[in-house]
Amino acid sequence: MKQIKDSSVIFLKGLTVGASMLIPGVSGGTMAIILGIYDRLIHAISSFRKDKKRNAFLLLTFGGGAVLGILLLSKLIWKLVTAFHMPMMYLFIGAILASVPPLYRKSRQRTASAGSIVALLLGFGLVWALSLLPSGLFQFGEETTVWSYLMLFIAGLIVAVALVLPGISASYMLLMLGMYDITLQAIQAFHLAFLIPLLLGVGVGTILTTGLLEKAMQQFPHITYPLIIGFVLGSVLEVFPGPPSGIEWVICPMSLLLGFFFISYLSVHSSD
Repeated sequence: MKQIKDSSVIFLKGLTVGASMLIPGVSGGTMAIILGIYDRLIHAISSFRKDKKRNAFLLLTFGGGAVLGILLLSKLIWKLVTAFHMPMMYLFIGAILASVPPLYRKSRQRTASAGSIVALLLGFGLVWALSLLPSGLFQFGEETTVWSYLMLFIAGLIVAVALVLPGISASYMLLMLGMYDITLQAIQAFHLAFLIPLLLGVGVGTILTTGLLEKAMQQFPHITYPLIIGFVLGSVLEVFPGPPSGIEWVICPMSLLLGFFFISYLSVHSSD
């Protein structure tokens, strides 16, 4: 009974992460941290061979939920973002900020050191620098040539880094690569010639990135977690829609607080 409950929770968390991933500026890694499953996913990927059955079950359950979330719920969330743009963006900002306290606790330090401050500023600066890059910096078409397959694979490697690192939005990376619209179209049309090389790149990039990230989190938590916090805080720049106006001056702060306290509640009642 406990395993069924755990599986249902993992699936629902995957559903939530998947639904949020296609919204530019919202990081799947940050959402996974918020929901308290990020460390488990990183460990399952990096140490997959040590317990194949258990790790495969976790990844398939979470992955199944994420895929379903992308296919079913992303449109609903996108409609909400479109219809109630300002309140929803402030809700996301509150949710993102709520992930900072648990990340700081994971850094295993009571007071900030010079190294941790530098790491935080570096993470923030990298995300800020990404936000300055023009969308469509790289262009990929749907041509089925060896070169296009190779480029899609490389693009998948780049997206995987954004997918794994909290605070860096994979959807924003797709925008930067000029692939956001065409990827959404490929998902809706189930265009395998486009999706397979891209997903292969994402898979390989995820395996390579998670191994390095887990070692860094274990051996250098006082540097790695402040760096991640910098990524997370930097992602607020991508989500921030500007100051509200009119009645939104009342609604948006309430949305921010709602997102913050709701996610804080979830993080307290979630375990990695």
